[in-house]
Amino acid sequence: MRKKKILIHSNFCKAFTGFGKNKKNILKYLANTDKYEIFEAANGKIKGDPNLNSLPWKCYGTVPANYNSLQGDEKRKAGYGQFEIENIIKEVKPDVYIGIEDIWGFSDLPNQSWWDKINKMIWTTLDSLPILQQAIDFAPKLEHYYVWASFAEKAMNDIGYDNVKTLRGSIDISHFYRKSKEERDNLREANGINKNDFIIGFVFRNQLRKSVPNLLDGFKFFKKEAPNAKLLLHTHWSEGWDIPTLLKEKGIDNSDILTTYFCKKCQSYLVQNFTGQEKNCGRCGGKKTVNTANISHGVSELQLNDIYNLMDVYCHPFTSGGQEIPIQEAKLTELITLVTNYSCGEDNCTPESGGLELEWNEYREPGTQFIKASTCPKSIYDKLKQVYEMNEDDRLSIGSQARQWVIDNFSVEVIGKRLEEIIDDMPFIEDFDFTIKDLNEEHEFKNNLPNEEFILDLYENILFDSVDKNSSGFKIWLSKLENREADKKTIYDHFINTAKKTNLKRKSRKDFGSLFSEEDEGRRVAIVIPRSSTDVLLINSLIKKLKHKHKKHNIYVFTESSNFQYIEDNPDVHQCLQYAENIDSPRLLEGAGENKGFFEFAYFPHTTTQKFPCYIHNGK
Repeated sequence: MRKKKILIHSNFCKAFTGFGKNKKNILKYLANTDKYEIFEAANGKIKGDPNLNSLPWKCYGTVPANYNSLQGDEKRKAGYGQFEIENIIKEVKPDVYIGIEDIWGFSDLPNQSWWDKINKMIWTTLDSLPILQQAIDFAPKLEHYYVWASFAEKAMNDIGYDNVKTLRGSIDISHFYRKSKEERDNLREANGINKNDFIIGFVFRNQLRKSVPNLLDGFKFFKKEAPNAKLLLHTHWSEGWDIPTLLKEKGIDNSDILTTYFCKKCQSYLVQNFTGQEKNCGRCGGKKTVNTANISHGVSELQLNDIYNLMDVYCHPFTSGGQEIPIQEAKLTELITLVTNYSCGEDNCTPESGGLELEWNEYREPGTQFIKASTCPKSIYDKLKQVYEMNEDDRLSIGSQARQWVIDNFSVEVIGKRLEEIIDDMPFIEDFDFTIKDLNEEHEFKNNLPNEEFILDLYENILFDSVDKNSSGFKIWLSKLENREADKKTIYDHFINTAKKTNLKRKSRKDFGSLFSEEDEGRRVAIVIPRSSTDVLLINSLIKKLKHKHKKHNIYVFTESSNFQYIEDNPDVHQCLQYAENIDSPRLLEGAGENKGFFEFAYFPHTTTQKFPCYIHNGK
């Protein structure tokens, strides 16, 4: 029997992000079982990047070559791989697709041709109440829907979705452990830190949702009672919070704040006070190679373990989060962790987890109106004081319990085994026919149905879309009916017209594609020169040089059929095709967004760049 093909779509496995770390862990785990054929779809990596060829599994970059020419929502979707993933799936033909990203990273996937043809699992982070409507919209479309924290599972279950379950992000426990007292003292000495200092640590991406001002306020209160206290902020100081300005505002001495510097040349690190960026390296002599740790150039897992071992306590105040992996890493080094008791923090501040809860006040995020947590500085002070006053045996006992809790709930072995069970319960796929069924333009008008059933019937039997009474589209149409903004016939006509327009668009694209053979796919050049015979003659004189530029491509010329005689005998012209007005579209010919183009390069010498963006050429 063939091996089941698994395609895992998320941040690149070598990215210094939570998604990247989790992906690397589970890819290695699944590959080591030798049960599956593993494929990676890597967000953040350009399609065709040769550096992806060195991985133990086949890896595809999901960012299209024309990414930099895209704007707005299209650029965001392209960054999440939404425009390339369909092409990857059609090539790989996986039995199982596993998508691991923020929920908005999957927004267009249910509209793609493969969505209902293969096994699929979405494993996402949901961090705030009320639950994002987009996450709710996905629930009726998925059998396998997993979140990273029990907070999110409970919220979705309360809405009525029992198919949503918790599967935590995986942690490689081999990298994180508590070192001996002698080793910890030596680490401090190597970094110029007094062994009697009380080090409070925070490992974080410097995002505004990480509550740095609150932590500084709590630290300032605590510092009055613990003169030997230092705050270690392992983060990048050139994004997010302006930490130097905050320190000045709050009257905190910079000598009491430590941070991690990393040399991108020799890969060494040093923990010290912040003195700016682009420093010279004292170890390898690199010029301007040293900066505070960041997602592009940061410490290894083993070096990060050193950072945690410099700490006496770990404090993680935040507004919300999907899992916050540094909390579990800190617990593995047997640190007591102080965590905001909201969102995923609810799992990490319990007595059994070796954590202490930080109290918070509610505020609402502008725009989304999500509930967010503003961690109380007084609570930070209280919990720091509690740990500071503990005897060493109590600290070690709680820390040991914290480590075991992470091993039991987050280790790669535990999460990998559960993922293995999920995959093994999914059937092999034998039919990879990605043909999209036409929407139903002939569905009858059922005026006698109650309002709710009427709308669900339209979605199910015209658009073939899985929605329920919690879905955003359902709510909109029901509101229009109940508020008499539209009657049933008007709404029915809208659904039928949507089906007709969608079918026509798909048919036009399919018919146009039938003009070309698959033999030269990816090796086609289009020239669009509509009606002027003089223009065609002038273009004919340039074809030889164009062919020299595109030696491996076939050249197609779109013009009026009456102009064929002026150019079709050119040996470098592969074929002449009848011009139509809708050909004046780089998006049709080269592709953009969710559509793969028919040509790698399309030239529009009769247009102006102000009217058409006719210089994109897939970023090439």
